[in-house]
Amino acid sequence: MSGPEVVTFGCRLNTYESEVMRQHAIAAGLDNAVIVNTCAVTAEAERQARQSIRRLRREKPGARIIVTGCAAQIDPQKFAAMPEVDHVIGNDRKTESSAFAALSGKGECATPDSETVPLHFEGLQRAFVEVQNGCDHRCTFCIIPYGRGASRSAPIGVIAEQTRALVAQGYREVVFTGVDIVSYGGDLPGQPKLGQMVRRVLALVPELPRLRLSSLDPAAIDEDLWRVIAEEPRLMPHLHLSVQAGDDMILKRMKRRHSGQDVIDLCARARRLRPDIAFGADFITGFPTETEAMFENTLALVEECGLTWLHVFPYSARKGTPAAKMPQVPGEIRRDRAERLRALGAKMADAHMQSLVGQKFDVLVEQNGFGCTLQFAKLKLHGELPVGEIAVAECLKPGEAWLAA
Repeated sequence: MSGPEVVTFGCRLNTYESEVMRQHAIAAGLDNAVIVNTCAVTAEAERQARQSIRRLRREKPGARIIVTGCAAQIDPQKFAAMPEVDHVIGNDRKTESSAFAALSGKGECATPDSETVPLHFEGLQRAFVEVQNGCDHRCTFCIIPYGRGASRSAPIGVIAEQTRALVAQGYREVVFTGVDIVSYGGDLPGQPKLGQMVRRVLALVPELPRLRLSSLDPAAIDEDLWRVIAEEPRLMPHLHLSVQAGDDMILKRMKRRHSGQDVIDLCARARRLRPDIAFGADFITGFPTETEAMFENTLALVEECGLTWLHVFPYSARKGTPAAKMPQVPGEIRRDRAERLRALGAKMADAHMQSLVGQKFDVLVEQNGFGCTLQFAKLKLHGELPVGEIAVAECLKPGEAWLAA
């Protein structure tokens, strides 16, 4: 092997943390190593991680396989018992250089911890910065707080420093990510809100062209963030919302903090402030006790809010969560509803793509001839492709655009 390999499952936060681990492993001299960064959001995600570990051992019999991530944190014994696994590192230590130095036999590591480690996201044209980790809430379906602990925030100066370093490397777009980023700042002196942090970082790093935010809880967008949405063109007109369901009774049983009307009001307010905005959203189908009428409320919410980019998951019972003890919806119904919701999402996305025809706009040019608009639409590009740069393109047919000369 030419260097340590990292296999990443799950969220954008894992993508960020995987790059931190890769840099630590390089510094520790762990060249013949594969790090598997697991996810625990569904039982299927955990199954895929175990399957990948077995495959990696067959393909790389001489490699040292190191397992970490949420699934490994929640049930370390299960992964440690796998004959293919050499080491398990907890989520609380996976971005610490000392954890990798210990595996190499070195007393100390040449790289600093995640606050200042230089990052490079191989193959990606957008970079990630962890601004927050952990969660203080206890949604009844979610096991993640047990894998990541209480909410904690990165200082604004550290976020600005990392962002500035990424821009200096050539990244034109940065994503601020975390488990529950709207809770940002509650553990910091002065308790700055997410909006204040975003505004200050944009002021401290004027050379950053484009900033995105990862998933937002609809219940807790602060007024400062609303002002940034309205006034700051460098914050992309694209919000990804952790909606999960459109029926109020299901939302209560999920122990979410918003109602369906809250999501409708949020989308309406955002469009008033930023008429070109687009929305993504996470949904769970077939949550325990969900009836057909309840599911139809979710379909109606998607259409009323004009949600464009949907991430849909059939409910997956997680041992240790309250929802696992509730009356379960049959698996085939969960999967059928997921397919129906995905079909509606595809219809909404197609309508958005159609609305782009005849327009010119800035795109972030990505590998393999694709580009990303401000609203997170992915388009097939024609013309000379300055990968990693922002270029003007004109959409002449749905899903395709031509770069301006």
